[in-house]
Amino acid sequence: MPGAVKVFGSPTSSEVARVLACLFEKDVEFQLIRVDSFRGPNRMPQYLKLQPHGEALTFEDGNVTLVESRKILRHIADKYKRQGNLDLIGTGALERSSIEQWLQTEAQSFDVPSADMIYSLAYLPRTMPLDGRKDGGAGAGREAMQQKQQQQRDMMMSPSHMQKVEEMKQLFEKSSRDLSKVLDIYDQRLEEAEYLAGDKFTLADLSHMPNADRLASDERSARLIQSRRNVSRWWADVSSRESWVYVKSLQRPPSAEAPF
Repeated sequence: MPGAVKVFGSPTSSEVARVLACLFEKDVEFQLIRVDSFRGPNRMPQYLKLQPHGEALTFEDGNVTLVESRKILRHIADKYKRQGNLDLIGTGALERSSIEQWLQTEAQSFDVPSADMIYSLAYLPRTMPLDGRKDGGAGAGREAMQQKQQQQRDMMMSPSHMQKVEEMKQLFEKSSRDLSKVLDIYDQRLEEAEYLAGDKFTLADLSHMPNADRLASDERSARLIQSRRNVSRWWADVSSRESWVYVKSLQRPPSAEAPF
């Protein structure tokens, strides 16, 4: 029945954005109840009844309540398989098997290093050189200037702050190494097929989009995608889908009068 689907959470959350993109792809009517994950005990009672520990996402569809985004994707694609994008979960056993394989790859190999990188970038100064490029000419001069500016900032930091920055820099470097290995495999795969699970856009691609968008939107990490021809082509394609454009529009901050 119309309005039976409810999504509790913030569209800026990767988990929530993943689910919203799927709902748009399947043309499912839903109600988004924005929940500020930083409000703690001030969250709305209805939400705390569903999620007493305050997880980032809660999904309601009639009598079904789910909190893990990839389970929700499967639920939506299965229950509403006859509407919207009919290819999201595959139309045969072989297609579905390939989609499931890539969903597991995203959850086990892509999600952790990409989330770690996003977390580290949120903490690190934007002027800190991180991508290790060896530019010549103007690029080298710009990098030298950034390093000098960063050294000046370091001198003003407290020891504990400097330690935290160093921890985040190490996390960035580790996640960059791990993610590079994963994206090299993706680039090879996308040399063979237009999308990860084959020649159609599916949940395999959709599940990657929230974290990939964060990486592509930050100049300190964008090169991970831009430097791989097939990954770059794939991202330009999937990120321009109408469903993702809708999600991005919801990620703009709500007005001050918004109740949640």
